[in-house]
Parts: sequence; structure tokens; C-alpha cells
Amino acid sequence: MGSGDVYIVRVRIRRPTVRLRQARLCRSERLDTLATATHKRMGLFHHYIADNRNPRSWASRLRRARFARFREVLDALPATKRILDVGGTVGFWQNMGALDEGLAVTLLNRRAPPNDLPRGFSAIQCDARDMREIADRTFDLVLSSSVIEHVGTFDDQRRMADEIRRVGKQYIVQTPNRYFPIEPHFLLPLFQFYPQVLQVELTRRFALGWYARIDDLEQARAHVAAHRLLDARELRALFPEAVLHRERVAGLTKSFIAIGTLRD
Repeated sequence: MGSGDVYIVRVRIRRPTVRLRQARLCRSERLDTLATATHKRMGLFHHYIADNRNPRSWASRLRRARFARFREVLDALPATKRILDVGGTVGFWQNMGALDEGLAVTLLNRRAPPNDLPRGFSAIQCDARDMREIADRTFDLVLSSSVIEHVGTFDDQRRMADEIRRVGKQYIVQTPNRYFPIEPHFLLPLFQFYPQVLQVELTRRFALGWYARIDDLEQARAHVAAHRLLDARELRALFPEAVLHRERVAGLTKSFIAIGTLRD
């Protein structure tokens, strides 16, 4: 091989980035297809299990049984019944058929109270974790349905529980079970056990359960953090004197009702 010889070397250059993009695109399409199929299945679950608007759903059946249990407690109260409904609405009492029974119901919420309340109803704007404007044992009954899981950390939940036990003579607190396999708000299997980063990402990508999709990252994080389900052990720690009732679906505990009486 002489020094003057010239060699031409052809090099075949592959483009892995193109293939990588194609692979990512296919994976994204598969994820979207899987998500669509999952949403269809969960739509059926929502209709037949979780939707209170469907009178044949499990949720509607549980609600009717829950109302019956509430009525038992209400009927045992004194003739003049002062009730505090923490996080409550007029619609709840309307659905229970108790609007025209001479009850004195106070609705407590963080948002501004409505102006057009039925007779016997009043409302206050207050944080359930700090009811300092309400004196001890003011109410014959404190009722709270599906609220305590939304107030923040376990310390926040303890503060709410302590206030309920302070201002009422009796209480009924209903909350979903952490270990029920379908998360009751986002309506995905075991969503409550996902890493928070995955919960946030799913919340940003899809409309889940009762909620619309949330684009903003910080809003999605705050939204996810506003859901902390309780288990039986934690609920007993918050309400030590309560009798714990279980609402079941297919033999599994879907939610708890803690019913307690305070002794002076």
C-alpha cells in the first residue's frame, strides 16, 4: 500500500433518535389506548357502583342505608334538636327527606354561606379544624359526611375530630375506608397507594372520577394533597368513644360511620 493511495471509507450512520422517538410515540399511543379502555371500564364502575344519581347503584343503596342510620340517631334526640352539619349542604337534608321536620340545622363550611336557606337552617363560615366561636356542647348532634378526609394531614384531621367532640353532645362522622380497592374520589383502583408524583401526573393528564383534568402542576399537587383517607385504626384514635359501623360492598368495607356520645 503506497503512500499515494487513496481509500474511501463509507460509514453507515444510524439514527437512533428517530427510532427512539417512534418508540416513545408508540408507547404513548399504547398508554392512551390503555387509559381510554380503563376510563370506559371505570365509567361503568362509576354508573353502577359510585354514582348517587343512579338509584340502582351501590352508592345509592349505601346512602339510603346511611340515611336510615342517621334517622335512628335523629329520632332519639330531644324534641328541640340543634344540629351542626360540618361541610353540609341543604341538598343532603333534602335527599334525606328532613327539610320540614322542625330541625334547627347549622351548616358549617369554609366558603361563604348561601343566602336562600330553608326555614330552620342557618349557616356559618368557619374552618372545621378551629371552631373557637362555638361554645362547648352547643349542639345536640354534630354530623359530618365525607369531609374529614379532605382537611389535610392526620394532625389536621385530629384537630377537626377534637372540635367535633368539643362542640357536640353526640356525633356522626362518615368517611371512606382507605383500604377499599377503588379510591372513591378519583375512581381508580388503589389510587390512594400510588406515589404522589404519579397521582399528580395522572391528574394532569386525565379527568379522573368526579374531577376535571388539572393542567397546572401546583394546583394538581394541592388537589392530590387534599385527599387523605383514613383506616379503622386511625378513625378509632380520632373518636375513641365511638361505635364504628361499616358500610360494605361485596363484603368489603367501603366506608365507616363513627357514632359517639360525649359524657360531661
